[in-house]
Amino acid sequence: MQQFKKWIVLLLCIALAVSIVACDKKPDEPTKTDPAPVESQDPGESETTPAPPPAGDGVTLDNIKLGFVHITDPSDMGYTYNHNLGTEKMQRELGLRDDQIINKFNTPEDAECEAALRELVEQGCHIIFATSFGFEDYVMTVAAEFPDVEFCHASGYQCALSDMPNTHNYFGKIYQARYLSGIAAGLKTENNHLGYVNAFPFAECIQGFTGFYLGAKSVNPDVTMTVMNTNSWNDPQKEAQVAKSLIELGCDVLGQHCDSTAPATAAEAEGVFHVGYNSDMIDAAPNATLTSAIWDWSRYLELAVTNYLEGKAIPKDWGEGLKEGAVDISRLNEALIADGTAEAIEEARARILSGDWDVFTGPLVNADGEVVVAEGDTYYEPASSPAWEHILEGIEMIG
Repeated sequence: MQQFKKWIVLLLCIALAVSIVACDKKPDEPTKTDPAPVESQDPGESETTPAPPPAGDGVTLDNIKLGFVHITDPSDMGYTYNHNLGTEKMQRELGLRDDQIINKFNTPEDAECEAALRELVEQGCHIIFATSFGFEDYVMTVAAEFPDVEFCHASGYQCALSDMPNTHNYFGKIYQARYLSGIAAGLKTENNHLGYVNAFPFAECIQGFTGFYLGAKSVNPDVTMTVMNTNSWNDPQKEAQVAKSLIELGCDVLGQHCDSTAPATAAEAEGVFHVGYNSDMIDAAPNATLTSAIWDWSRYLELAVTNYLEGKAIPKDWGEGLKEGAVDISRLNEALIADGTAEAIEEARARILSGDWDVFTGPLVNADGEVVVAEGDTYYEPASSPAWEHILEGIEMIG
């Protein structure tokens, strides 16, 4: 009997030792995989990340919080005013409350932007929209630290090229709307000399004034255009000064890529005509403004919010155009436009909407006489980051 007890104790000790070894064994680590690379896209298509981070637990339309960082405020009556109109339209469409949206207006393109982005994260924003080109470096820095927050940047390219799934670029085919607005200018000019108040001499702006010029030239082959830079997105005083300088050079219709209505009011004061940007500027200058190239930013904002809530990817690189309603022109000033303007614009609109033709269709020749787009070829801009930098024959850059 004693011998039997000894065997029982021995067996129990062996079993205990085996169980201790089994409990001490570490589980295999899961296999790590690199993020899927961003694939190149076809012209005009929007790109999405293959594996978006899931929405936070319990995030719904009732409690989602959105943040916006703007370079100016809606009083500019231009870019920020129009972007905020898109926010308000999105808010109405989705039924969001005012306390679900936080705006950081008048944020400079410097370290204050990074501080604003961090404040929005601390305030619980699930998606943050940064709306000026110079914000992107700060977006990339903050987004890397907060992978559970989505960061959407208007224009630019870094977010789309990044392998971080929480960064996104959005812009659109505004050159199509500028082309249509240029038709109004080309038919209105009496001396065939257009002027253009331009913010910066880089692709986003060059693309815009090229589209405007090509629209004018399509109905008036004799037009030329002088472009002057303000080197600022929003400086009403400088914009007015540049507008006046262009008028003194003989320009009788002005276009613009800058944020305020200063070129419109300057044109009216000097007795010439004007085509606006971002918002309908007829009320600001009823005796000068013919029409404006405008955005409907609500299309992207609503898409981003809806996708987030449904656990779908927010487009990595988004850029809709005239066909989708993301860009267009505002109402025509019937008291000022030349005869046949509405008909010419609708004819051009139909060509663009057909999909068989687009604005940068050759032959296009630069200021040095070189063919940059051959006859029959079409240059297509990337979705969110304009890349057109050619100065075409007939365009003069000053400054």
